[in-house]
Amino acid sequence: MRETILLFHFTDSDRRKRLTRALLPLGMKMKEVSMEDYGKPMGYLAGIKDFPLKAAEPFLGEGGMSLEELSGEMLVMAGLSGSQVDKVLKAIHKSGLHIPYKAVLTEGNQSWNVWELFQEIKKEHESMSGGRIAE
Repeated sequence: MRETILLFHFTDSDRRKRLTRALLPLGMKMKEVSMEDYGKPMGYLAGIKDFPLKAAEPFLGEGGMSLEELSGEMLVMAGLSGSQVDKVLKAIHKSGLHIPYKAVLTEGNQSWNVWELFQEIKKEHESMSGGRIAE
């Protein structure tokens, strides 16, 4: 699998362009994922060869309500070494962008869909920041 950075819910074109400019020198593939693909497994979205594509089902969030768009931007790094992850984080920081929801694709989360991963990252972020989401 080629080093890939997956982008979710980057609706502000200026922020998306700033992020693209910051990450372009790293030579990694960047892929914006549309909401239509949010029900697919993260491993499939990241391009893991022969990753099984199970039927995409909508994720039911708290209270059983179907989630549509994410409530924030999310960036997922797939196939990167530890030093490459550090370079990505440094480039994001240097650009002045704050992206609170970032993850690395792992064996444990590659079968999750986008909503499942986002909910887990959001829960972890809120727990580490005392419930605050800094913008």
